Amino acid sequence: MRVYVPLTLPGLAEAYKTGELGAGGFVAFTVTPGLRDWYASDDIEELEYAALGRAALASLRLLAAEPEAPRRRIVIAVDVPDRATSADHDPAEPGEVRVAGPVPLGKAASVHVDAADAQAGVTAAAEALPAADRGDDDAQSVVDGAEDHELLWFATQEIANLVGHGG
Repeated sequence: MRVYVPLTLPGLAEAYKTGELGAGGFVAFTVTPGLRDWYASDDIEELEYAALGRAALASLRLLAAEPEAPRRRIVIAVDVPDRATSADHDPAEPGEVRVAGPVPLGKAASVHVDAADAQAGVTAAAEALPAADRGDDDAQSVVDGAEDHELLWFATQEIANLVGHGG
């Protein structure tokens, strides 16, 4: 099963350093019955993209909680056995699963990262997130604006360069 794991750049650097994701388990997003109902599509590529989008929003939430982290959303696509996940139970977070960790970083299929020119929009969205959660429509518009920035695709071999250990 392919899952999408929300991270920050420091989180990706830690995974690179240890060679694994989530020693104590972690939250990820994937195509679940709840996501299918929420997104209302039978196209698996659209559903996978929706799961990636949910993970990008979760990465934004991580950035809001980590003001010192570089303002780039990070999502890593990882293949895990179905039995390693427990399905979503919170309809407010469609597609959310819990993955029993750790998962070797070698199981990663790709990394998705904001381009440098997305920094201002992502920064504003992370700052607006608390107000958006309280129902502020203007703040929600700022948060939604982060989705205007497509995440770039990187091969797993490029993680070293992404975290500043490339040479």
